[in-house]
Amino acid sequence: MQADWLSSRLESGRSIESIAREAGKHASTVAYWATKHGLVTTHAPRHAARGEISREALAAMIAQGMTVRDMADHLGRSYTSVRHWLGRHGLATPRARRLAETAAARAAGAETVEATCPVHGLTMFIRRGADGFRCRLCRSGAVDRRRKEVKRILVAEAGGSCTLCGYDRSMAGLHFHHVDPARQGLRPLGARDDAVACCRPCRGRQVRAPLLQLPCGGRGRARIAALVPTMERRRGTRRPIRGSSIGRAFGC
Repeated sequence: MQADWLSSRLESGRSIESIAREAGKHASTVAYWATKHGLVTTHAPRHAARGEISREALAAMIAQGMTVRDMADHLGRSYTSVRHWLGRHGLATPRARRLAETAAARAAGAETVEATCPVHGLTMFIRRGADGFRCRLCRSGAVDRRRKEVKRILVAEAGGSCTLCGYDRSMAGLHFHHVDPARQGLRPLGARDDAVACCRPCRGRQVRAPLLQLPCGGRGRARIAALVPTMERRRGTRRPIRGSSIGRAFGC
């Protein structure tokens, strides 16, 4: 192949493959003549070897909890290159170690297995669908955080305090009561238009007033006075503790 002809096409940004298709030759043939004539493509710097990724740099990123893709983005290297050098240095991310630990259990179809959690250490893992296992403590914590967040949203929508007395010091002391007795038992998330926030004493206290007139001053509010019907305490379901502070609070 003529050096001038090949040089003009390489300088225009053509790749070896496109030149090979134009000349009716194999790409390796074009690469051979380009090397023989001392020519390089404009794409050569992008595909040139970038050298080794040091073990210390990879170990530091693993300690920070970075994934392989996060490492690739941080270093400006490809995902495959990072995986290659992790294998060369004998390193593995926490997820890779966990998959290795649970490989036998996944193959056997086990429901539980002991593995190392990056948060709780060696603990019990529970199967999560068909894609692997999850730490039981991490899953319980996620469920607990989700329920608290849902309650925070519902309490905020209900005014942020007890409908009857205005108590708002602790969200844990607030509960939900259904205005319509027929909807008792439904979760507040599914019937938020019917649920009102009440503190424990007010929810347990027997209130018999179709329209509840609440004071406007202090913490008392009358924002849903027309929506609160009779709230009856189910005395047969709980046995009061007589003589205790709980019993006195409920009028027992």
